[in-house]
Amino acid sequence: MNQELALLPAKKASSLEVQKYPPILSSAQEHELAVQLYENHDLSAARKLVLSHMRFVAFIAHGYKGYGLEQADLVQEGTIGLMKAVKRFNPNRNVRLASFAVYWIRAEIHEFIFKNWKIVKVATTKAQRKLFFKLKQAKAHIYSSLNEEQADKIANDLGVRRKDVLEMESRLQFNDVTFEVSDNEDSHAPEQYLTNENVQTPEQLLLIDDSKQNQQQQLYKALSSLDERSLDILQSRYLKEEKTTLHTLADKYRISKERVRQLETKAMQKLKSNLQEQTL
Repeated sequence: MNQELALLPAKKASSLEVQKYPPILSSAQEHELAVQLYENHDLSAARKLVLSHMRFVAFIAHGYKGYGLEQADLVQEGTIGLMKAVKRFNPNRNVRLASFAVYWIRAEIHEFIFKNWKIVKVATTKAQRKLFFKLKQAKAHIYSSLNEEQADKIANDLGVRRKDVLEMESRLQFNDVTFEVSDNEDSHAPEQYLTNENVQTPEQLLLIDDSKQNQQQQLYKALSSLDERSLDILQSRYLKEEKTTLHTLADKYRISKERVRQLETKAMQKLKSNLQEQTL
């Protein structure tokens, strides 16, 4: 993470300072830098990719303005998500960095809000957290298209042109995919930012993570039902990188290898039975 921190701006970027960062890269420029990073681990290229997407981060962060948190903090957290995306970005896939990074940016901002916004703290489960953001998202969807007055307000807050705001808004409509891609490499049109349908959204990752946590909790509960010797045998036989031999365990407990095998089989059956009971 130290190398990633080196990519950060020297100080927290307020939304009014974002206009000082480099403009959005063309597809060709972005691909060239991404290849340099991917193949040569060029941190200079990584920094350029991060800085050129700071306006994008600020625009996303602005959408969370209603939570009452400092805009500079939201931008900073979004930048951390951007850095994570840059680190994982594969230029060989047919997708722009902005399309890939938006999920990482939003995920970091969400987590920051969870930890710092008082009202969010009542949403203790992942399901409640998902509902929290989904409700706001559904409400925002009713007013999904910005009018000129709203665009002017955002442009004034961010220190950019109204045209930039409307263009960025269109780029965030990732589900509306067009098939008529411009041949102009320098085009910054929304169709240049097609999303990769194989990339999981934060909501999808949230559900996956929640499922994994439930499975781990069930496993820990099942393991706790075993006696100390049986637990040690299972851990030694299945949970260690180098599987412990029956002979070693037999020597350790001064019993026969066959007895170790019996204890292992009995412990495994008890474990499976316990897990099945928890899923009923």
